[in-house]
Amino acid sequence: MRLFLQGLAWIFDGSHWQAGAQSPLPIQDRLVEHLTYTAIAIVIAAVIALPLGFFIGHTGKGRQFVIGFTGAMRALPTLGLLFFLLMVFGYFLSYNTAPLVGATIAFVILAIPSMLAGAYSGLESVDRQTIDAARANGMTEWQILTQVEIPLALPLIVGGIRASVLQVIATVTIASYAGLGGLGRIITSGIGLNDYSLILGGALLVTALALGMDGLLALVQRATATQGLSDPTARRRPTSATKSGTRTHA
Repeated sequence: MRLFLQGLAWIFDGSHWQAGAQSPLPIQDRLVEHLTYTAIAIVIAAVIALPLGFFIGHTGKGRQFVIGFTGAMRALPTLGLLFFLLMVFGYFLSYNTAPLVGATIAFVILAIPSMLAGAYSGLESVDRQTIDAARANGMTEWQILTQVEIPLALPLIVGGIRASVLQVIATVTIASYAGLGGLGRIITSGIGLNDYSLILGGALLVTALALGMDGLLALVQRATATQGLSDPTARRRPTSATKSGTRTHA
């Protein structure tokens, strides 16, 4: 408990937030770096995973391959993947560029599986009768995808993005081993200095960032849920008007 309080005291020490503080400070610079790496990886992963997931969910083609692919990707050792890509790109790029490129690709690879799974499973969860009704009304496949399937699948799509964001935030912590910034730089500096307050302070910052982003995306996920998705029994419960109409008809 005492060490935990020391970590909190280190975080709330105003001198650690002042510009020009000794490396690895100030904290806000490391926080901005952490968020920047995360945002870049998530945007690139979304450009790759979401269209592919929509295609698979809409057409059903390649589903078994993607299930096996996402399972294999989730089993990749994070640190091993990072250093492998650093060595590969180290042969082709400059010393300053290789770590950033290699780390970004590693983060994107780790972000894709959850996002891809959320996209295609979200579209597959849409009621087939709803899609058939849309086709019967003359809607094109593109209109069905964009106006019916994606809106109804949004909670699961956002859930996949949410899982990817948490995965990347946790993984960016080890970017400091590649010579990059982020909150992980605070932790590695604490390890080098044998400063437990520094180590715990950095770990608490990563935890708070992950929990904050998870809470924000949970609110977005909840906001995108329609009544039909949030209450799966709604379609099976007859309304009072229906009951009344049935009795009158009888």
